[in-house]
Amino acid sequence: MTTHTLSVPAGEVLRSTAAAVSVFSQRPFGAGTRSGIGEPPALRRHPHIVRFAEVEADLDVLIDRAIAAIADGEPVEDEILGHYVHIASLVRAVSFREGKLLEQAVDRLAKANPNIVVLTQSLKLPLVKAALEAVSGNDWESLDGVKLDCEAPAKGSYTPDLILVNRARHTAYILDLKRSLASYGDTSRLEELKLKMMASAMVLPDWLYKNHKRLMVDTVEVAIVDGASRPSDHATGIWALSEIDDLLEIDGVAACMAELRLRFGRRVQQLLEAEARKALGVMVVASDAAAISGVCGKPLIALNGSSRAYEEEQAMAAQDEDDGQYDLGCFDDQDDEPEPVRIRVGFARRPRRH
Repeated sequence: MTTHTLSVPAGEVLRSTAAAVSVFSQRPFGAGTRSGIGEPPALRRHPHIVRFAEVEADLDVLIDRAIAAIADGEPVEDEILGHYVHIASLVRAVSFREGKLLEQAVDRLAKANPNIVVLTQSLKLPLVKAALEAVSGNDWESLDGVKLDCEAPAKGSYTPDLILVNRARHTAYILDLKRSLASYGDTSRLEELKLKMMASAMVLPDWLYKNHKRLMVDTVEVAIVDGASRPSDHATGIWALSEIDDLLEIDGVAACMAELRLRFGRRVQQLLEAEARKALGVMVVASDAAAISGVCGKPLIALNGSSRAYEEEQAMAAQDEDDGQYDLGCFDDQDDEPEPVRIRVGFARRPRRH
């Protein structure tokens, strides 16, 4: 096998008749994003369709659960954030819970296509050493049709968000759903994620057959789905959430996901506004208390310096100015050679008590 630097030619999809592994899912997608899901059958792209009204109750339950989990979090006290630590805790929880919400929503909406099987539990795929070496050191053209044993020596594991199996097409999709890829722009994390997904794809056919009731596929495709629906790049595995209809072969999924994110966003912003009011209320009370303390005649205290009153500081400064004597002893021995000093280096230790 010839060794090359990893490169993925634009538009390339790898398939074969037996346990093929595709680099990235690249199903044809028309220009623009369709917003209407009540189109005549002749204008629809897929034989299956889902409308938000049909799944509204289920999706609202998922939103309620996500919001409850966010609100129930107990923040750890932080000296820097102070009264605003609750807001920071909410923001961190939102990032995690939104990803889970997207996974659960896709799982629910995929039921509109009876050919789709969604796997969500126990998805730890072994990162077989041979697969990692193959994807990092070879051109994908030389790996088309390669199937590796999932029980071969591995170096860690990768857990995808979802695995979709289209039984009619004998195709499996490894999906990683991100609320936004904005934070991946200038880092190597995205490339590392792709390598893990591609290495996992090479063992997935064997893994499905051994762990999921002899489920057989002859094509594996991987896709990183951007929840923020920024411009996609199918040649490198990036799919916008607005294009997910083509992955599930269901019209209307993207519209349902857009409405889900809109409703979730409103609920999140309500939580943040309520918490911000609480934090500001605490600060106002503290400010009022400080003002009352000043009115009562108590001297102001310098928090970062001496606790003397302002009048005492002024009197001591005036006394120093009138003294008229200055100690110039530090300049007496300028020409003397400094005595050699032994320098100690080592790990920091507590000072010894005198």
